[in-house]
Amino acid sequence: MKQSRITAILTVAGMLAAMWVLEILDTPLGGRLDRQFGIRSGEADAPWAVLTAPFMHGNFAHLIGNSLPFLVLGSLVAFSGLGRFLITTLIVALVSGVGVWLFTADNTVTVGASGLVFGYFGYTVLRGIIERKTIDIVIMICVVIFYGTMIWGVLPQHPGVSWQAHLFGFLGGLLAAYVLPRREKPNQANQGIGGAQGGYYAP
Repeated sequence: MKQSRITAILTVAGMLAAMWVLEILDTPLGGRLDRQFGIRSGEADAPWAVLTAPFMHGNFAHLIGNSLPFLVLGSLVAFSGLGRFLITTLIVALVSGVGVWLFTADNTVTVGASGLVFGYFGYTVLRGIIERKTIDIVIMICVVIFYGTMIWGVLPQHPGVSWQAHLFGFLGGLLAAYVLPRREKPNQANQGIGGAQGGYYAP
């Protein structure tokens, strides 16, 4: 499990590094990659964009604003292990992307990792309630203290900021936390093997 967590956290760092590389490449191109790999509302010719749009950003200010919360919240989700992190990321990207595609005005291109950020926020909060493990509760409390004000981002506030990505990303995080099975505690696993008969444990 420890190795899975380390791999997952390295995956988060790798994803962030990819975002920076893509923005460095896209800036001299005048945003051509954003238009190609972003979510184009109302257009059905590039469904894969729901998976590529989070890696694209409108400019460096946009990327810088997303980098730290993505790294922090993504790493907290990664603490659950690589498998859970990847599944959570996929669910959040799909729910956020479809929400953006359906509810953003036509002829709009949406890019950015904020949908994932809000999804990771939602996941960590609800996971603490569902799991009721000390570490998950501590993570939930810390996330609420440091990032709780993020929740207002699910409401329309500033022109050019996709509240749709925020809202549906958050909902995707809640969905991932709800549908993924609870992790068994070690003593529960042992009880399932040895049982009340005692004396027999798996090698």
